[in-house]
Amino acid sequence: MCWSCVFPYLLDANMRAPALMQARRRLLGAARGRVLELGSGTGTNFPLYRAPVESVDAVEPSARLARLARRRLAEASVPINVHDGVGESLAFADETFDVVVLTLTLCSVQDPDRVLAETRRVLKGDGRLLLLEHGLSPDARIARWQRRLNPLNRWLGEGCELLRAPLALTAASGFDPEEHAEYYLPGVPRVGGYVAEARLAKAA
Repeated sequence: MCWSCVFPYLLDANMRAPALMQARRRLLGAARGRVLELGSGTGTNFPLYRAPVESVDAVEPSARLARLARRRLAEASVPINVHDGVGESLAFADETFDVVVLTLTLCSVQDPDRVLAETRRVLKGDGRLLLLEHGLSPDARIARWQRRLNPLNRWLGEGCELLRAPLALTAASGFDPEEHAEYYLPGVPRVGGYVAEARLAKAA
């Protein structure tokens, strides 16, 4: 079996788990204006964007995932453009976007600090970062299993890390949470199901 051929379809199915879809809908309810989505994957979020969103620019580094995402454009109710590219180097001017969306993206980028620096650069002064990300559990027993399984998860998930702390990363990159929650997703194994859900503003 060609794992790299099967992976996009398995990822697409996993990203549409009911608990995740509920969290996505809740998070994206705060989207407005011109939106940038980084690591758009197979386009799971595309059908969830609604007015007052005016348009979405989606950046995805994987050509295989971007092909699947483009098939989902017909389900969208707002204009969406899918761009090849990486979050570490964005081809957009400073303060372009009202909202940047990161859903299960920071876990797999090569340089999360650089991605967040670019996010801050392209976000307007009064813009918002909408974040949904899994990461390291505060439960020592779960964290031990995450450390044991991280090499396997990184291989199976094509770079996906279990050990990052998304709210610590965003804080260090100059974002303050306006609303946030951390919890285990129901129906998802706890080693991969501890998530942060947050709406963040640029720190002064």
